[in-house]
Amino acid sequence: MTDKIVNTSVEESQTDAANRRASGEFVRGLSGFRGYLGDKDFPAESGRYHLIVAFNCPWCHRVTLARNLLGLEGSITLDVVFPNRTGNGDAAGPNLWEFNPARIATLTGDALPECTVETGTGKGHRLVKQIYAAEGSNEGSVPILYDKKQNRIVNNESAEILRMLNDQAAALGSSLGDADRPNLYPSDISLRSKIDTLNGEIYTNINNGAYKAGFSSDQAIYAAAFDNYFNMLDTLEARLASDDRPFLTGDAFTEADLRLFPTLYRHDPVYYLRMKLNGARILDYPKLWRWLCRVYALRGVAQSSPLDHCRQGYFGRSWNNVIPLGPTKPMSYPKAYKHPDLAKLR
Repeated sequence: MTDKIVNTSVEESQTDAANRRASGEFVRGLSGFRGYLGDKDFPAESGRYHLIVAFNCPWCHRVTLARNLLGLEGSITLDVVFPNRTGNGDAAGPNLWEFNPARIATLTGDALPECTVETGTGKGHRLVKQIYAAEGSNEGSVPILYDKKQNRIVNNESAEILRMLNDQAAALGSSLGDADRPNLYPSDISLRSKIDTLNGEIYTNINNGAYKAGFSSDQAIYAAAFDNYFNMLDTLEARLASDDRPFLTGDAFTEADLRLFPTLYRHDPVYYLRMKLNGARILDYPKLWRWLCRVYALRGVAQSSPLDHCRQGYFGRSWNNVIPLGPTKPMSYPKAYKHPDLAKLR
């Protein structure tokens, strides 16, 4: 049995959330399913668990990164929804995640080959909301960690899911031996403290900060989020430059790196425009760019969130559904992530 995982999500305060939203602030809600692997209700077993994700979603990206990096692709099955939700004309209503592998992406003019039907529950649901409804919940978010034996949702909080996958990787059937598998949250107390601090700062200013900037309708709230985002990028650039470390806490890739990557991966090709974060590109930060390319080169990372899904998901829900084709200079993305020298060291 493992110790229960508590508060790994760095959750946003819900104080006066309704009024804050009404005033133009983006306020992220809380996840309602918080079971944990290793408990008697959810023993860690190979082949028992299933993930439901959207590849465009950065919170899902955390989980697919962990699944791939930890060698769990063969022991935890996966379903992928279409990156855009249902529209106003859908009989079930708008803004719902759907399993629809035949749906045509406006970006490519074709179906996205990674999208699947729903296989985890055995019911072949069309909508993610139906999986929640079967348990009496009104939620509709992804990711979902699902127990195929008990037909129950285990957890739908990405930070907790990735921590559990790391803690239980061997028991869950990782294809990697202990020596080859990264430990995203090592037992060293000092290192854990650094990771926890970085997680909090990265969540507030970068992960959720991108949404605060992009989805808030108040100019002052947007401006504050914009400043916090780029100030944090400056801090992270200086951290990497201080001793030329390869990763945020030193020589080893940890959970802090994993949680930063989904946002920075999206910044130049998506967030720079869609989230109004046009202060600079990651390409303008030489150390962060090289860090980004270094992470992208790790086993399984490039497959964890195809960029076509990200572009389709964010721009496909904009007012005219037209998706920008760039940037293409100095090189198209994600091809650019294989070229760390694109960022010139200063």
